[in-house]
Amino acid sequence: MPGPGRPDPRGIRLLALLGVVAAMAALPLTVASAGPVGEADRGAFRPPAHDDAKRPVSGRSPLLSGPAAATAVRCGPQLSSGEGIEAQTCVLTRGPDIWARTYYRNAGGEELSSVLNLMAPDGRTVEMRCAVVAADDPETCETPRQHVSGDPGAYAAIAEFARRDGGGPLLLRSGSERPQSNER
Repeated sequence: MPGPGRPDPRGIRLLALLGVVAAMAALPLTVASAGPVGEADRGAFRPPAHDDAKRPVSGRSPLLSGPAAATAVRCGPQLSSGEGIEAQTCVLTRGPDIWARTYYRNAGGEELSSVLNLMAPDGRTVEMRCAVVAADDPETCETPRQHVSGDPGAYAAIAEFARRDGGGPLLLRSGSERPQSNER
């Protein structure tokens, strides 16, 4: 029992434990709010460089299965259209999760719509529709995370950009790197 004027050591330990739990809970939110890897500032359109995006994550340490696990990124080329749209589409894998993300900039002055698809090797598709504001700032659209089923290298992603009213031709189609094939 603590003496008069002395704090209870159990209370101090409880507060320290709560502080550690709060820090661990906040870490994924901090990482998520940091933006895509390689984005130096919001004023520049800098999705991951194509060669860097192909670099696989080496090893699958059980120690790296939490929030600090590395993310493997496979991106297609950065493309642009005559209408002022730039985009690069990627498949991202972290631990057991896989998802698609497209980095884009719409400097064309017109609000657009985008459909992003993550395609699994077994034929399943996850689709995400995103409103594309008319702004020169880079933005992202991503699908919800899914559990990897089979070879993560066999997944692909495609983003398509069109006018919001659906009129007119497709303005830009951006795809991830082609899926790896086991056939020779």
